[in-house]
Amino acid sequence: MKPLSHVVIGSLLILAWPSAHAADGQKIFNQGGQNPAAMACLGCHGPDGKGIAAAGFPRLAGLPAGYLSKQLQDFRSGSRKQAVMEPLAKALDDAEIEAISAYLAKLPADPAPDTRRQQIATNPVARLALYGDWSRKIPGCVQCHGPGGSGVGEHFPPLAGQPAGYLVAQLNAWRDGSRSNDPNQLMVDVAKAMTDAEVKAVADYFAQPASQEAKP
Repeated sequence: MKPLSHVVIGSLLILAWPSAHAADGQKIFNQGGQNPAAMACLGCHGPDGKGIAAAGFPRLAGLPAGYLSKQLQDFRSGSRKQAVMEPLAKALDDAEIEAISAYLAKLPADPAPDTRRQQIATNPVARLALYGDWSRKIPGCVQCHGPGGSGVGEHFPPLAGQPAGYLVAQLNAWRDGSRSNDPNQLMVDVAKAMTDAEVKAVADYFAQPASQEAKP
């Protein structure tokens, strides 16, 4: 039989594991990973993980850990291409990817968007975002990404509040093939069916605060 002291110490270590895991993620976010090439996330994504809209750097705070982990793995494998993120992701090991994803998922995000978006589809852009255009096989964005573009689970991230420049860049990446990590090529087909003007307009639509849309 193990001494009681060993049992107590072992139990304390088990209880401490989640805190240690979160601390590792916080350190990676603020200081970078073990590999010097894995630079700190806050430099581009802001000290609170809410992104830098003027530069087109997206919000990471509050996104699902599974989604974040998959994107980092995809940057690492090359199925999602981006000149800055690919080398950073390749410099992280599996444990670091899981740690930073878990940390970011727990950071507070901005309040959920006002679902009054769904009551004001009075212009073509809003109608495309909400209802799509089935004659071109374009589903409404919110049919997958949730009310107001607030996101649904690990596979459909939030659109609302992300910088317009980031959303345009992602839609164009789906169109030109530099991003192809979606299930069943759904986003590839949708993005390719959209015009340049629609890409910009839909990105602007989701980037603006919902409260602005509700004003007369």
